[in-house]
Amino acid sequence: MYIKELWRYPVKSMAGEKLTGVSLGDLGFAGDRKVLVVGPSGRILTSRRYHKLLGLHGTLGEDGQPLIDGLPWNSEQALQLVQETTIPDAQLVAYEGPERFDILPLLVATDGAIEAFGHDARRLRPNIIVGGVEGLAERSWPGKCLRIAEALIGIQDLRGRCVMTTYDPDSLEQDPGVLKEIVRKFGGELALNCFVMRGGELRVGEAVELAAECERPEARGATP
Repeated sequence: MYIKELWRYPVKSMAGEKLTGVSLGDLGFAGDRKVLVVGPSGRILTSRRYHKLLGLHGTLGEDGQPLIDGLPWNSEQALQLVQETTIPDAQLVAYEGPERFDILPLLVATDGAIEAFGHDARRLRPNIIVGGVEGLAERSWPGKCLRIAEALIGIQDLRGRCVMTTYDPDSLEQDPGVLKEIVRKFGGELALNCFVMRGGELRVGEAVELAAECERPEARGATP
């Protein structure tokens, strides 16, 4: 097995960027979900309700600061784009605490499961796609861990999927049948919620090894 793809999402709920390499720390990829879209009450606004956010692209600039469609995240132009796709009083906030993740800091998918899924892998919003995996083998991985060079990634459980999977990542056209298909074929769960046991540098093409049972995140004080 090997790393087939790496993805980072500098602005939560926006389209992400495909990487050739990335640093992995305690809270996932460096630069992942650094900026949130929030409402006036401080509630995080996501593409589950405001699907047009998926049409904006979050990237990191050369200085490490997030960009939205190439604009500095804290610029008036970027804010205007966000408000046009959500609500007029939405704001952009930089935050790097664990609460910015819906479940755990990493989502790992496999090429075998994506092939069985039969749709664009971007609908699943993975951080890591592991290649060389037979069929739905990932479904037996919870409780084990992945070794990638010096990094060690714990696998907690399968990810329950939501309405975000129904939107085409390019056209934003909705197909409710995609989520119905995930429920019918995969019990509503696809890809893996993962946590970092030991960080390191990840690169596309690096070997991935499935290892024995790992320590659970609850025992490490991680936020579920």
